[in-house]
Amino acid sequence: MPATPRESVWSRPDRRSRGPVPQHTRAEIVAAATALADQGGLDAVSMRAVAAALDTAAGSLYRYLSSRDDLLDLMVDAALSELPAGAPAAGDWLDGLIGVARDQLALYRRHPWLSEAARRVSTFGPNTITYFERCLAIMAPLPQPASVKMEAVAVLTGVVTLFATPTPMNPPPDDPQAVQRQQAAAAQLFAMLDPVTHPHLTAAFTAAAPPPEAPDLLERTIRGVLRGLLT
Repeated sequence: MPATPRESVWSRPDRRSRGPVPQHTRAEIVAAATALADQGGLDAVSMRAVAAALDTAAGSLYRYLSSRDDLLDLMVDAALSELPAGAPAAGDWLDGLIGVARDQLALYRRHPWLSEAARRVSTFGPNTITYFERCLAIMAPLPQPASVKMEAVAVLTGVVTLFATPTPMNPPPDDPQAVQRQQAAAAQLFAMLDPVTHPHLTAAFTAAAPPPEAPDLLERTIRGVLRGLLT
């Protein structure tokens, strides 16, 4: 027998109709949870930790939410409210999507937990739906079917997530020691590099030109991938 779908947090009122007068709003709860996640990642977000941040009992949060899953849904949608929601500027559709990608990359870097939390969402909230609407509006001039355009949105988000995830080869751009750590990490990763056996790879590491900035590489990646998908 198929499982019954979980009732969406968006289909319920902000608090239960019975019980004591609420001490906090959903927005306050989400703000407290977001602050915890920004500092310590999703693992730092529990009902108990959020309640402690609000100086209340963990059980009181269940007047507003039925589970931590509800909280994650609300957190993701609240974060996406930081993206521009207006009508897309007139111009080339690809330029428009690159603008969306830059905004999304900045958002993911402000909230490093967001890409992981977004994969756990059970129902999209209003700000998430607005994001999809904006992307589709930018692609409106294209003749491709809606299914292909939705695939393009997924690909766009995937590329942004890749660039937003700090790795030894892709450090955070605002880290003053990022270049030194990147060089040290590369040296460690390629410690077995032999200039005689691997001349091309050696040349890539000894070239005088600095590596391209992440935003430029982001744009080149998106242009190449989306042109192939949508044209």
